Amino acid sequence: MMQPLVLGAGPAGSVAATLLARAGAKPVLLDRSEHVGDAICGGFLSWRTVENLRKLGCDPESLSARQINRLRLFARDATAQASLPACAFGLSRKSLDRSLRELAIANGAKLEIDQAREVLPGRIVGERREWTSPTIFLASGKHDVRGERRPRQANDPALGLRIRVPPSPTLETRVGDAIELHLFEGGYAGIVLQEDGSANICLALRKSLLAEAGSDPWSLLNNLAAHHPHFAQRLDNASRDLPIDTIGSVPYGWIAHDTQAGLYRLGDQAAVIPSLAGEGMAIAVTSARVAVEAFLSGETAPRYQTGFGVRARRPVAAAKLFWTMSETASGALTMTRLTNYLPGIARLAMRLSRI
Repeated sequence: MMQPLVLGAGPAGSVAATLLARAGAKPVLLDRSEHVGDAICGGFLSWRTVENLRKLGCDPESLSARQINRLRLFARDATAQASLPACAFGLSRKSLDRSLRELAIANGAKLEIDQAREVLPGRIVGERREWTSPTIFLASGKHDVRGERRPRQANDPALGLRIRVPPSPTLETRVGDAIELHLFEGGYAGIVLQEDGSANICLALRKSLLAEAGSDPWSLLNNLAAHHPHFAQRLDNASRDLPIDTIGSVPYGWIAHDTQAGLYRLGDQAAVIPSLAGEGMAIAVTSARVAVEAFLSGETAPRYQTGFGVRARRPVAAAKLFWTMSETASGALTMTRLTNYLPGIARLAMRLSRI
C-alpha cells in the first residue's frame, strides 16, 4: 500500500494520521510549519468532541482545559443563560493541536514540513518537492490550496477576527465557566476562558462592518463596545498592542457533496459550520474518523464525501439559521429572550447543531 498523504496537521489531519497509522497505513503528515501555531477558531470543545478525543487517547483535562458548563447570550442589554447538556471545555488550539500532532507521530505517522502550493490528482506540489500518492486527505482548515478552492459567492462575506485578552480576576468573575455569545447586527463574538485564564474572543462579522470602521480591526472593536456594554466589559483588560488575528471570506454554510477520486476532504474542507454552534472541532474529528474508516474499507472518496455531506447537512443548516437570526437586532433579541424564559430552547438548538 502506497503511503497516504495527509495535508494539514491541525485536528482533522492529525486525527486522520493517528487512525491511519494505527491501522498500519504509514501516513505522511504534511504541514507548512514545524512550530504549532494558535489557530483563530476552535477554542471551544463540545461534550461530543471531548468524548471522541478521549476515545482517541487525548483528554482535554490532562491539558489543563477549562471546564465550561453554561451558555450565556447577550443582545444589547438583554441577557440569558442556559446549562449545557454536558461538560465542555475551553482549550487553546495551540495546546490541542500540539497534543494531537504528537499523538499522530507517536503512533507512527511521519511528519514532513512543506508549504503546499497546489493539489492535483494523486499529488501535492510543495515548495520543497512534489508529494505523490493515490490517496490524499485534505485537512488544510479554512485555508484553501490552489486546485481545490471552495466557492466564495457572498456579496458581503464573513470575516473571522480573534483577540486574546490576558487573564484577570475581572474576567474570571464575568465569564467564569460559561461560553458567551455576544450578538451584534451583522455578526457575533464568542468568548471562552482557556487553560491559562486568558479570554479567547473570536468574532465572525460581515466584511461591511470592518469597512465601516475604516478597515481597522481596533476601530471595529471600539465601535462594537460603544453599543454593547457587556462586550465592552470583556475588553477592559485589552490593550491596543495586543495582536488581532484575521481570516477573510469564510464560507460559512458550505458543504462538500463531491470530490475527485482519491481525495478525502476533512474538517473545514468538508463542511464549514458557523462558529456560534461551537461544532467546528467535532466536524474535524468526525470527518477524519469517517474518512479513514471509508478508506480502510475500500469506500471511494466521492462516496465518502457524499455520505458525509448528508450527515453534515442538518447541523450546518441549523447553525446557519441561528446565525442568520442573530445577525438582526430583532432576531438577536428574540433568541435571547426565548432562552431567558425557556432555557430548553437553547439546549434544543445545541442538539440540532451537533454532528
